Amino acid sequence: MKEKNLKYPQGLADHAIYTKLFQPNKLSFGLIAPMRGYPNSPFPDMSNHIEIVKQADRVGIDMVWLRDVPFYDPNFGDTGQIYDPMVYAGWLAGQTSTIAIGTAGIVLPLRDPAILAKQALSIDQLTGGRFILGLAGGDRYTEYPAMGVNFESRVARFRDATQVLKKLMLESFPKYESEFYGQLRGNLDMHPKPTHQKIPILNIGRAGQDIDWIAKETDGWIWHGMQAQKADAVIEAWSELNRDTFKPYGYGNFFELSENPDMPVQASSNFMYGGRNRLIEYWKKQEEQGINHIVLNLKPSHRNPLEVLEEFGKYIVPAFK
Repeated sequence: MKEKNLKYPQGLADHAIYTKLFQPNKLSFGLIAPMRGYPNSPFPDMSNHIEIVKQADRVGIDMVWLRDVPFYDPNFGDTGQIYDPMVYAGWLAGQTSTIAIGTAGIVLPLRDPAILAKQALSIDQLTGGRFILGLAGGDRYTEYPAMGVNFESRVARFRDATQVLKKLMLESFPKYESEFYGQLRGNLDMHPKPTHQKIPILNIGRAGQDIDWIAKETDGWIWHGMQAQKADAVIEAWSELNRDTFKPYGYGNFFELSENPDMPVQASSNFMYGGRNRLIEYWKKQEEQGINHIVLNLKPSHRNPLEVLEEFGKYIVPAFK
């Protein structure tokens, strides 16, 4: 992919974390909390979670992503990092110094967007601008009736709630007539304000939306399980929709780092395994294609997470700086 003279989205050109994480023809890495394996259980061991996050911060991992899993559903068999992502992000703000903190992603149709806006603005301030708000539509049907929300309305709710969020976080005394949520009548203003002009909003998955809507309404897109040989058409379409503005594109995968540094890469639609040397080669090709960010979920890993992070930071991170 050739270098272009592109500008960042409005309000993000001076955003220190967004512009550091996401650059044309550069690849950055995020790890999904708890950044350790729990292959045989839906519940991760969180006993040393702060030690692991601090290790990731120390070795130069770009970002920690937090999932939004309010319930344990045995049909899915995964509870993420267990803790609520917005509460946990606030806690991590005081435990880290440089690593970016993001949500991948908040199940927006199940959240009140006004409360979420307040939480996001608070975390943005507490992290000194290290927070990125990733939004998702949610795919666990059973959560919707438990929250009193019609599953069939989730796509429209996602669009509506996104507008409420943007109004509250970007405008002073905003006005907006919401279809599913409250009315903003111009007589209320939300504080604190963002540390920069805005908080970056990324679309996680599709959330039932057309790609052109994602390109227009958000500041980037993280999809699921995209292999290098299948990414060209998606990246071309994404680049065409963002012809004059650089917005990052990335993907997420379950991931296990082999102890053998030369283990060939094995990749499927949602799982990746390999040794560091072969992974560097693999990801360099994806960097050349125009992929900007990769989100790795270590749930399948059987290795000591501190050792995995140490190896990742010592060998893989420098290869992409």
